[in-house]
Amino acid sequence: MRVIFGTLCVIAGLLYLGQLISVWNVRLAQRLGLQESSDHTDPLLGRVELWAARWDLLWLWTLPAAAILMLINHWLWPYAAMIGGGAFVDAGGREAAKILGLKQEGVRIGSQQEFRLAMAVYVYLIAAGCLSIGIGLLEVI
Repeated sequence: MRVIFGTLCVIAGLLYLGQLISVWNVRLAQRLGLQESSDHTDPLLGRVELWAARWDLLWLWTLPAAAILMLINHWLWPYAAMIGGGAFVDAGGREAAKILGLKQEGVRIGSQQEFRLAMAVYVYLIAAGCLSIGIGLLEVI
């Protein structure tokens, strides 16, 4: 179970690479589908997303690092899993709240397909974070 979950968290770490691309080259991120197309979004969203991506680079490395510790069965992995899980729950919830709030205020946040994909990613982040916290707690208790 730990190996399967560790592998899923490493895959979630690919989202971290997406944020890295978003910070370095927004146009490339848009072409790759990692950021909303500027044709369907308010310029405000682009600026907000860039700053969010910068913050994510400072914080979201924690769950992929925990996953690596899980896979090598390092004694610190349960604690790292709880910290990384918290980071992912926070990021997913915060981003979902931000997008829903902007949408409610009439800010163009992308196409309906981009909106659905973003919300699915946020739900995945929250679920991976909650599972990570739970698995870490079960191991410690």
